[in-house]
Amino acid sequence: MPTRGKPGTPPGAVRTVQVSERLRTRLVGGSSMQPAPPEPVTVTVARVVRPERQTAFEEWAADVQELVASFPGHLGSTLLRPGPAGDEFHLVYRFRDDESLGVWERSEERRDALERVRRLTDDERISRVVGLESFFAVPPRPGPAWRSWLLTVAVVLVFTTTFQLAAVPFVGHWPWPLRLLLSAAYVVTALRLLMPRLSRWLGPWLQGSRRR
Repeated sequence: MPTRGKPGTPPGAVRTVQVSERLRTRLVGGSSMQPAPPEPVTVTVARVVRPERQTAFEEWAADVQELVASFPGHLGSTLLRPGPAGDEFHLVYRFRDDESLGVWERSEERRDALERVRRLTDDERISRVVGLESFFAVPPRPGPAWRSWLLTVAVVLVFTTTFQLAAVPFVGHWPWPLRLLLSAAYVVTALRLLMPRLSRWLGPWLQGSRRR
């Protein structure tokens, strides 16, 4: 840095002073901090799978886990299955950084896999977490099996009782095979429509969550 008028320096002369890089940084307002290293990224895909397609979905998920493991930067994956009364599966996979995740997300293999899974599911939600938060972003796991069993029994009991009270007075004269078929269709349809909602409403209890 050139300076003028220092003691011992002839008038009009220029004296060069060495300034440390740290001081130079402070003087110009810059920063010597290195950019933060890339952080791992965790993606969770929740899918509501049609009951009659769950076996096919698990086979699809196994193929996808094997496929995604072949991509650079992949750190692992897992499939979380629902409880007996549930139909929502969680596929979780993790990559070293956002760049390696992007390679997978833009790949033709992933596009083909998504085309195949659409006919197996009714709904899909995707969440994405970066860094250390990914260790705490674990989808809900199925709770004790007896709770799901108890909920299913209670719901079936309510539906069959409702059928006996509301429908039997009108169809009591039908042959018993027809009455049995109508009762089974009613109960199965009601379970198909209401159990996913009940499972979400009662999620903390079904998963055995406790207040602390």
